Amino acid sequence: MSAAGDGEDGAAAAAADTVVLEITDAAASPSSAPPPPPIPVSALAGPLPSPTVLAVRADRSRLIESSSYFRALLGGSFSESGSGYVRISCDLGAAVQVLRYLFEPPGSFAISHHNFLPLLEGALFLAVESLLVDCERWFRTVRSRNPSMVVPLDFIIEAWFFAQKHGVTFVEDVCPGYLAQNFVQVISSRSFVHIPYDLLCSTIESPHLTVDSEKQLCEAILSWISASRQSCEQSVSNSADNQLSLLSKVRVCLLPLGFAAVTDDNLDSYRIRLTEYSKKIVLSGCPQLTTQFLYISALPTDLDAVFKRTIVSDVNDGCLNHYNGLVKKAKTLSFRNVRIVDLSKCPNVHFGAAILWMKWAFPELRTFIASYCLLFQFEDLQYLLLRCPWINEINLSIDTSVILSKYSIISSRSEVRRDVNQNLSSYYMQSGLYGTSVNPVFSNISKLILEGRNDITDMNLLEISMLKSSLCYINIKHCTLLTDDGISTLLLNCRKMHSMILSYTSFGNHSIQTLCSLDPSDGFSYHKDEHAHVMAFRLQELHLEGCEDGALCNFVGSSLEYLDISETVVSMVSFAPVIRRNSNLSCLKTAGCRNLLFEQGEVQSTSGNKYGRFLQEITSTCYLEDVEMGWAFCPVRVDDLIPSFSKVRRMTVGLGTTLPENILHALPEICPFLESLVLRFQVISDRVVRNLLESSTNLQVLCLHYCLGSLTSFSFQTMAPALRILRLQWVTPWITNDDLTILTQNCNLVELLLSGCKLLDSNSQEIISSGWPNLACLQLEECGQITLDGVDSILDCKALEEVLLRHTGRGIGRTIITDAIRELPLLRKLALDLCDASEGGYDTPNVPEGKMMRSVRMSRCKKSAAAARSCFVEASSSSSNPKPVQHRETIVLEWSSRQLTTAVVEERL
Repeated sequence: MSAAGDGEDGAAAAAADTVVLEITDAAASPSSAPPPPPIPVSALAGPLPSPTVLAVRADRSRLIESSSYFRALLGGSFSESGSGYVRISCDLGAAVQVLRYLFEPPGSFAISHHNFLPLLEGALFLAVESLLVDCERWFRTVRSRNPSMVVPLDFIIEAWFFAQKHGVTFVEDVCPGYLAQNFVQVISSRSFVHIPYDLLCSTIESPHLTVDSEKQLCEAILSWISASRQSCEQSVSNSADNQLSLLSKVRVCLLPLGFAAVTDDNLDSYRIRLTEYSKKIVLSGCPQLTTQFLYISALPTDLDAVFKRTIVSDVNDGCLNHYNGLVKKAKTLSFRNVRIVDLSKCPNVHFGAAILWMKWAFPELRTFIASYCLLFQFEDLQYLLLRCPWINEINLSIDTSVILSKYSIISSRSEVRRDVNQNLSSYYMQSGLYGTSVNPVFSNISKLILEGRNDITDMNLLEISMLKSSLCYINIKHCTLLTDDGISTLLLNCRKMHSMILSYTSFGNHSIQTLCSLDPSDGFSYHKDEHAHVMAFRLQELHLEGCEDGALCNFVGSSLEYLDISETVVSMVSFAPVIRRNSNLSCLKTAGCRNLLFEQGEVQSTSGNKYGRFLQEITSTCYLEDVEMGWAFCPVRVDDLIPSFSKVRRMTVGLGTTLPENILHALPEICPFLESLVLRFQVISDRVVRNLLESSTNLQVLCLHYCLGSLTSFSFQTMAPALRILRLQWVTPWITNDDLTILTQNCNLVELLLSGCKLLDSNSQEIISSGWPNLACLQLEECGQITLDGVDSILDCKALEEVLLRHTGRGIGRTIITDAIRELPLLRKLALDLCDASEGGYDTPNVPEGKMMRSVRMSRCKKSAAAARSCFVEASSSSSNPKPVQHRETIVLEWSSRQLTTAVVEERL
């Protein structure tokens, strides 16, 4: 810093009580060029004359009054104190921001994340006390202003580094809390991996840390560690000790089985991270959790430990009133920002007590998800509606039944489950509310999902129709006890319905007539469309997959966005007008609809009749996102459909449609957002599959079923980091253990299906279980001798929910069913073949230890001398390859919420 008081400008400035500040940027190289002419402070808001040096005229008194730095420089004993021209060297941008702060009117200058750091740096250097106070006030306000992020993550990281360098404690105090309360948004930012270790550590330790689930936190930490390891820079964050320190902060007891499952006597280890900023609570896939630990999270942290254990020990004692009193005494905490709770795959949760927990803890809850919770009964649903009438979405879906109406049942018997409360009505009578009808005036339920619940009856559906004032979305897929009359009654009462998932139900003529009848609640005001006053006119989503009736010919709706008629007998006569009336379709599924090629019972040339080019009409009006192509697409030029496929995310190509290789190879370009691709009976090649894996960067699902062509191991020798589901059915007979190993290195699967892979052996189990330890679904059929030595490695995949083993080696022990249920807490579906039984059969449990089981299937082959020795019949004289044996029947054990059904089906299921 230097000063000069010579010259007429200096004298004039001093006389007018102004001073000229010549500010040189400290980072700039020295220059011999003369300084620019002085400008007034008011000109600082515009472009600067020079990026490295600036001369500014400013009020001397204001500078001395506002800044300790200028007070000492201009009013003290320094030589500059009497000068009208002073030279200083500092960060030019910071100095400009400080001068604007001091001299611009308060209403025209505001602190923001764009100028905060220059202001703070300038305030520190020039010792502007008022600005330091304002900077701190603004920064603290940023955190408290809104529960969502209002400043970029890059800014927070930069501010943290600045604060550490300059010792700004208020920034160091605020940053971790701000990131903690916005952690869900923080981890979605590309800059997340650039957060320094100490800031990330402080964030995770913050009591305000807000996450949807412990899994989300664990995945975020693993992502940060992975990026840290890949960084070329060697820093403290790369040390193994620090990485382990971060992981140690994860509450392992709250992780789903895909990550870990352990026990811990410390109640705090089970405490769900709930804060005032929490919006979503996801506990899906945590069978180790019980209702006790739900309550621990909603109790004050300073509650006496003995009293806390007393409360949690009474959750399942069958006395809700007693438990209600205990929790009231404890003053349960309330979290008003929580909108979603997901308890899916949590079989050890007592839902009566869980409903009370939600009532007390989440008074603003809007969505409740308990999918794959088989023991959640209809009485639980009624109690939920009574206790939490403010909820508007409920998802209670379970796995659909494996026994369809089209199968021939040889024998069947049912028995009551012994592991459920058969008298829930008496249990809920304790609440004083049960037995009271749900008041439709106070009900807010708009969306109800009951998929797979084949114990729901017409009477239950009649009770659901009490929600007529709010219900507009219903999913009763595979609710096989429901009749056409029952569905029709629901539709007659719930006239606001706009979305219906009715697949594999008895939906038929009565229901379609109700949909297309006049709505008596409509005011019949004038509308240009004559069908505007019928319910179908407003229908947006309609799923009829597997429905046997062809009643679509009466459908008059024109608002459909999602239409599924897969595996139906709908004809082109009724289908084409529906397509033409609904130009906003984003999803169209027609796979398996053979009748689309028929008109009035006779096969005709589609290209020659009036419906010949109806699909081309889609290209001019529809942009599909989800499409399943079957017989109706066969005579159509696929090139004509390309424009409408630009937004497709999910595509299935089935029997009846053949896509040429050039189209299959171009799919990544035609469908740049493609996430799921299922090909059945298509001609494929290494060129096609390799390009899909390399170019479709969003592809998560790839299924190849019975496809022709000459695939080799080259197809899968490429990285596919997004791929999660891979199904290869009778397309890769050449797969070896080496190929499996390469697959484990190239993709992180949660679902694997292999069939016809005869070269695999017992070592394949270890490759699969160690390469994909978080597998949720494993299906192996006709795969060599994988299970010749048992299934120990398969049972090491603790997150498995579905297992199918057929013709994989005669080494599976008699106790496989009970062993699998015990070792795999999330297992719901198990399919075996008696050909693989090492002792001739399997023991079937009456009461399974687990509460998740939905079905067990055991297929058995035709009796023959050859079958007694092998799973294959003798090779014929004209063939060198044995033929797969035709299976005679399947024994099915299927659990519902109330009973166990044992059936023998004359099919291979």
